[in-house]
Amino acid sequence: MSSQTDNQKRFFIHTLGCKVNQYESQAMREILLKSGFKECISKDIADIYIINTCTVTQAADRESRHLVGLLHRINPKAKIVVT
Repeated sequence: MSSQTDNQKRFFIHTLGCKVNQYESQAMREILLKSGFKECISKDIADIYIINTCTVTQAADRESRHLVGLLHRINPKAKIVVT
């Protein structure tokens, strides 16, 4: 479980893809921070994991699926958003 001492919700964003995906991830990050969430810098225990990816390549698809499984094992109670 998380070692956080307060009730602040935490999020982690992983971006795969082009500059548009990077821009979108930054926009999501800013919205979450303004809404009172705290960003995890690594794959710590987070309440929400966001994987911002594209499906243009098989490699991106494979990496995204792998990351979903990994994050679910890290924290099975977390919400995982793939966009």
